[in-house]
Amino acid sequence: MRVVIAEDSVLLREGLSRLLADGGIETVAAVGDGPSLVEAVRVHNPDLAVVDVRMPPSHTDEGLRAALEIRSARPGFPILVLSQYVEERYATDLLGAGAQAVGYLLKERVAEVAEFLDAVRRVARGGAVIDPDVVVQLLGRRRHSHDRLTARETEVMGLMAEGRSNSAIAARLVVSEGAVEKHISSIFLKLALDPAPDDHRRVLAVLAHLGHRQ
Repeated sequence: MRVVIAEDSVLLREGLSRLLADGGIETVAAVGDGPSLVEAVRVHNPDLAVVDVRMPPSHTDEGLRAALEIRSARPGFPILVLSQYVEERYATDLLGAGAQAVGYLLKERVAEVAEFLDAVRRVARGGAVIDPDVVVQLLGRRRHSHDRLTARETEVMGLMAEGRSNSAIAARLVVSEGAVEKHISSIFLKLALDPAPDDHRRVLAVLAHLGHRQ
């Protein structure tokens, strides 16, 4: 796998490159601003871009805007965004642009190396990964939209947002896989998600709760 990193902190850029290399992932370019990210993706044609939200010159949303520009030119191009804090607008802008091959993680998750590398690989394969803290905050602000779900169903959906399989959710909640399947079926029914490949409906369920039904 070949990756481009966009992060204005030289130290973090080097750290990410080393973590990825240790996981067998090649960093083909590491840049510090949005325009350089767009150019690096054009030149190197990587499998995924790991992007900081805030980069020069204003340190607001340059990284996100560059990511959205890339997705506009290359629909479905895998983007994993890293953010220092839970920033609702940035998360929903990115997720609203497409439900596949996209991730939004807090930078603190990088310290959980195995899970971070797993998230990189899942996004590169076309999956969606949403930081659990982002899910909690966004769902909390839209509590009226998910009152239909039980507390357990909300837990299951949060784990779905992390990209967990049914068996992994069952292990985390200490229930059977059959119980997890029933909860997921109930979620799909309550959110009026028509039959479709399960992976796709799992992403749609999370996005529907975030107010971005695809």
